[in-house]
Amino acid sequence: MSTHKAALCKVQILKLFLTSARCGRITRFHGVCGLSTSTPASSAKVCIVGGGPAGFYTAQHLVKTRTDVQVDIYERLPVPFGLVRFGVAPDHPEVKNVINTFTQTAQHARCSFHGNVRVGKDVTVEELQEAYHAVVLSYGAEGNRTMGVPGEDLAGVYSAKDFVGWYNGLPRNSELRPDLSCETAVILGQGNVALDVARILLSPVDILKKTDITQHALDALAESSVRRVLIVGRRGPLQVACTIKELREMVNLPGTRPEMEASEFEGIAETLKCLNSTFPLPKASIGTIYLTRNMLQTPPSQSCRNSADQQQSLARPRKRLTELLLKAAIETPGEEELERRNRAERAWGFRFLRKPLEVLPSTDLIRAAGIRLAVNRLEGDGEGVRAVATGEVEDVECGLVISSIGYKSLLIDPAVPFDARKAIIPNTMGRVQQTAGLYCSGWVKRGPTGVIATTMNDSFDTARTLLQDIGKGTLDVSTVKPGSQGVSALLEKRGVKPVSFSDWEKIDSEETRRGEIKGKPREKMLDVGEMLQVARA
Repeated sequence: MSTHKAALCKVQILKLFLTSARCGRITRFHGVCGLSTSTPASSAKVCIVGGGPAGFYTAQHLVKTRTDVQVDIYERLPVPFGLVRFGVAPDHPEVKNVINTFTQTAQHARCSFHGNVRVGKDVTVEELQEAYHAVVLSYGAEGNRTMGVPGEDLAGVYSAKDFVGWYNGLPRNSELRPDLSCETAVILGQGNVALDVARILLSPVDILKKTDITQHALDALAESSVRRVLIVGRRGPLQVACTIKELREMVNLPGTRPEMEASEFEGIAETLKCLNSTFPLPKASIGTIYLTRNMLQTPPSQSCRNSADQQQSLARPRKRLTELLLKAAIETPGEEELERRNRAERAWGFRFLRKPLEVLPSTDLIRAAGIRLAVNRLEGDGEGVRAVATGEVEDVECGLVISSIGYKSLLIDPAVPFDARKAIIPNTMGRVQQTAGLYCSGWVKRGPTGVIATTMNDSFDTARTLLQDIGKGTLDVSTVKPGSQGVSALLEKRGVKPVSFSDWEKIDSEETRRGEIKGKPREKMLDVGEMLQVARA
């Protein structure tokens, strides 16, 4: 090879190297200057619908595991991160740190974010399937589960999802304007979201004003008359759905005291003692205790024998949670804690074995004035324990009712299989049933359960399933697909202008600037039009 030809070869290789580096990988050099290499595999183009935790975790695993996968994330709003931005409580900034990881994924050379694109309206799932080798549906749960009782449409009755969206800046809930002029609020449901709502209603404004809570919510809470919050569940103390972290935050919330019915905890302490003496707790125990009302009313010695006979076990986290609940409910507080409670102007408490029957109207039949609850008892054993009505009812006076009984996913496109009863996409390990090349992850895959870590593991599982299908050849990636170029052409014809991740960073910068003026981490924009204006400036 001549000196001139050798120099030319180096230039060609350098050009290829620089081009590859800009794409985030070094491609193989084939047929350049006589270098003999194998032809690289076709690039697999994957589309993810939904820019929340499920979408970003799925993308993260795909781009980290294989270097020949290109991922595009489509999100209906101009801003990313889904429930991390709009669902996580404003006083839980540490949970939102996961945004740093999502940002790294979005900035990866083989991952692109396309906000302000409504899949199912601006572009169909079938059109995405034409453009990509695989489509992963990770759009979460935008719907609310209704109580199905008379009066739930009265003024003063809200879903927890909408209430959380109101104080967290979800554009569709920015006009909610809940009336907080009543003294007592009732929250139906005893999960972490219910406790988040209770905590926000009762937290001192001096604490909230240092968070990223929206200014309109902060102003409303500053004028709130709510002084008492009841958190109602249909089962008993041993089945409460929150985690110990959220319960501890309620117990230690400044300016508040717990108010609970001691009668609802009868037998619980003795039951814990019996189970702990009968079955030592393994470190990795993951079981859950389910006890009947009859068992709790059995004499202690017989109750212990029943525990052994039924081979019940108590998981360590559940034990700690129940002990803290008992301490707050029935134990005599120490002098310092007693003094703190006596000074408290606000109160909260759980109410167990209660189910909503009807929201009671005001005299003008316009607003909520109370709620009628059925009194339950527990029947059955093990995981089959269930709450059944006793026939007794109880009326609670309140002007604010918040239903925290769960979110539900909605059908995004008629072409997608959907189980309306379970409100999920029917799937096997993330593969959408009877639809090749279509996958799902997150809440739309399994239902609205678990925490962010649960969604992470679930999304990683779906990504692994997709990659296994590529490896086995059951997902054909040999054909050339246009990917985002094809979709962009469709969107342009339809007058839709997507928001890139760098566009989002302009919104992020402006929100942070506005927040600094008020001593907050950020002040969220509430209007999609304003978001788009800032993004395109």
